[in-house]
Amino acid sequence: MATLGVILGNRDFFPDVLIGEARRDLKKLFGELSIEPVWLSEKDTKLGAVETWSDARKCGDLLRVNRDRLDGVLVCLPNFGDEKGIADSVRMGDVRVPILVQACPDDLDQFGLNRRRDAFCGKISACNNLRQYGFKFSLTRDHTVSILNPRFREDLEQFLAVCRVVRGLSQVRIGAVGARPNAFNTTRYSEKLLEASGISVSTIDLSEVFGNAGKIPDSDARVKQRIDQIRGYADASKVPDEAILKMGKFALVVDDWMQSLGISATAIQCWSSLQKNYGVNVCTIMSMMSEQMLPSACEVDIAGVVSMYSLQLASGRPSALVDWNNNYGDDPEKCVLFHCGNWAKDFLPDVRIATAPILGTTLGEENTFGAMEGRTGKGPLTFGRISTDDASGKIRVYVGEGEFTDDPLDTFGTRAVVRVPALPSLMHIICQNGFEHHAAMNRSHSAAIVSEALGRYMGWQVYHHQRPTGLPPIHRMGSEW
Repeated sequence: MATLGVILGNRDFFPDVLIGEARRDLKKLFGELSIEPVWLSEKDTKLGAVETWSDARKCGDLLRVNRDRLDGVLVCLPNFGDEKGIADSVRMGDVRVPILVQACPDDLDQFGLNRRRDAFCGKISACNNLRQYGFKFSLTRDHTVSILNPRFREDLEQFLAVCRVVRGLSQVRIGAVGARPNAFNTTRYSEKLLEASGISVSTIDLSEVFGNAGKIPDSDARVKQRIDQIRGYADASKVPDEAILKMGKFALVVDDWMQSLGISATAIQCWSSLQKNYGVNVCTIMSMMSEQMLPSACEVDIAGVVSMYSLQLASGRPSALVDWNNNYGDDPEKCVLFHCGNWAKDFLPDVRIATAPILGTTLGEENTFGAMEGRTGKGPLTFGRISTDDASGKIRVYVGEGEFTDDPLDTFGTRAVVRVPALPSLMHIICQNGFEHHAAMNRSHSAAIVSEALGRYMGWQVYHHQRPTGLPPIHRMGSEW
């Protein structure tokens, strides 16, 4: 259940009945969406609305007392509202969560004194004051929209997803398991830039994981349980028992470490120490974690797993890390996504546990059991990448949407064919701005949520990739794109 602070704006010379109707309709909508409102009662102020300085103080006190459990704040304008009262309520509530501003529309046949709203105008004034006070806020797609209009319901659901992303990222703890592969400068990242946004990174050396795994007896009941989970997760009929045993022990050690430090996502050194010193790939374990909404990325790509986590928070579905890997023939808007691979089963209806043939050419294929193999079927796609730009001291992001296709593809590993509008333009953005070859993907269309959450509220520089429309581009305030 989400918890929203709610500010009902009122101006005294507009009809009281409009406030009562708005409160009634919001209660109905909140019940349908399992939203708990934190708002003034009709005993606290006139109609439970904010109209005066005294009302604003009461509203601010209420928001401040409940600040730690608020996911966001909804400003509802049944009429013009009191612009100062709304901004003062937020300021005195000291809330640091996303804010959505909604205004109710006038009806053409109800412009008399008994039904007139003027919220179309009042919304502009309320937003002006919020910006003067330094608050960030979101808007509904339509400047005015009725509370029970399906479009407002969609706006509110998207806003709740934005709140999830912001809250989730602002306090997440990430685990780095091992050192990044020496060959991959592209997975460098700035812990300090992430920490400044509330994202903490904890580390563990692979030697600790291997050492602790070696101390677990084969007969341990937890080991047997984990082996059963692995075999039940995907077809493991061609995987040696010894490889599954090693994967199970590795999983137990990492799980215990994550729980001890409150870690919600990991990035693992998936080659080459694992194969040389432990004798398996742990892609299956990473896939299982991602499927359980504990995303895990390859090659100690910390910024990559933060990207995965962002898309997961936005959509409520597992994410995966991919390579922008191959062109698809001569189609400029299609390409192949690939990894060797640890994608969550959500992407792989025909998944099985296999080896990693490419790594096997140098590390011995017998040491690479544990890689996943499967093809992602047709469906929606959101892709994105977060990158810490150390030289500028900023975090940069791109995000966009496309679709998974059923076009033929004859290869191994975890793989997909995707279609992305204006793909060559996106590749120029990626290359010219020094983004990594890894991207996060998700089986949803949630780019707008991610863009709003990361750009407006996290304060990162966001490029939202869309097919050019011929209209002049709209740039974020302060953006360098």
